[in-house]
Amino acid sequence: MQRIENLNVGDLRIYQDDDLYKFTSDSVLLSRFAKVKSGDVVGDFCAGSGIVGLHLLGLNQNLIKSLTLVEKQTPLYEMSKKSIELNGLEEKVFAVNSALQDLPNEFNGKFSLITCNPPYMPVGSGFLDKDEHVAICRTEICLPLDELIKAIARSLKYGGRVCMVHRADRLIDVIKKMTEKNIEPKRLQFVSGGADKEPYLFMIEGVLGGKSGIKILNTVIN
Repeated sequence: MQRIENLNVGDLRIYQDDDLYKFTSDSVLLSRFAKVKSGDVVGDFCAGSGIVGLHLLGLNQNLIKSLTLVEKQTPLYEMSKKSIELNGLEEKVFAVNSALQDLPNEFNGKFSLITCNPPYMPVGSGFLDKDEHVAICRTEICLPLDELIKAIARSLKYGGRVCMVHRADRLIDVIKKMTEKNIEPKRLQFVSGGADKEPYLFMIEGVLGGKSGIKILNTVIN
């Protein structure tokens, strides 16, 4: 069943569906981690219902030139379109129904900033939700990490940034794939469930063609 929720930034609202994958706090953390520059052309990859992109827009209304939500699953894509229309953002925000591997060439080098909350679990990890919609969002059955980073590198302009959230135990995998595609990690922040608990997530910013050197930020307690 679909319902409308407030994003608590400006007066933006978003459609959610109890029968589809629903966003978690990871998405909001990522939208706050990303640093937006004036005139940014933003792509939100693995957009789902559009939560990261729309929340980012709500926090940076006057800085973002345009926002493109890219989502493979048609029901989630359709819901993001409804949210765009609900908020009257048709001239600034666009939805694309495509797998990242099949993103048209018109998006090559398009974005100065990409946000991404991708599937966390590798195939064969033992985790596979019985609901196919949820499984695609959580497990790399349709989007292996290597193909994700390849699509990001292809879609970034030179000097463009990507901000991603992922599981803490996949940090080395993510950094390795980023550097293989000439994306240099520049900022890293862990997320923990308490001051005395190990991090369970990390957020990372990388720059296409950036120089080496990374800043480690204070851990977020979520």
